[in-house]
Amino acid sequence: MIKRQNPKHKHITSFQIIILGFLSVIILGSILLMLPVATRVDFQSSLETTSLLKKLDAKKIVSRATRDVHAKFLLRNGADEIVYPERQLADWTAIRYTADHILDYIELDSDHAIFEIAVPEKWIGKTVIEADVRKKHGINIMAIKRDGKMNLNFVPETSFIPGNTILVLGDTKNIQKCFHI
Repeated sequence: MIKRQNPKHKHITSFQIIILGFLSVIILGSILLMLPVATRVDFQSSLETTSLLKKLDAKKIVSRATRDVHAKFLLRNGADEIVYPERQLADWTAIRYTADHILDYIELDSDHAIFEIAVPEKWIGKTVIEADVRKKHGINIMAIKRDGKMNLNFVPETSFIPGNTILVLGDTKNIQKCFHI
């Protein structure tokens, strides 16, 4: 006699078990990363290092923080400046990847930045003086990059060609408006 399997009972294959195992590890890892333990350890290390450097009479102490409340404690314990690497990288990534014509970005302060941007199509064949971005948009072209080589000594008669990128400096709002960022 042949035994028939009950259609209500399904067997899990070894492939499904492996996939479920990976998923459970990923979920568990994500939960653990969300716990405040990791940031507490990092903050404690920053606080201890700041205090030690202060005791050793370091001339300038730059401390790492993940939150503003951490920064306040670090400043009270001797830090001269605070950096937020994760926040700064997140800001850079957000701006860098908002458009495919932005190749790099450096924030100088809250209002000014340097962008490396692909030359807009409408500028191809025009010269720097014809584009006249300083007068029209209040933006300075610092360099023109061709074939991976940065040219800081271009002349106003330099023409933009396909594949050029430019380094521009100016008020972030003006750059965003000019290049549709």
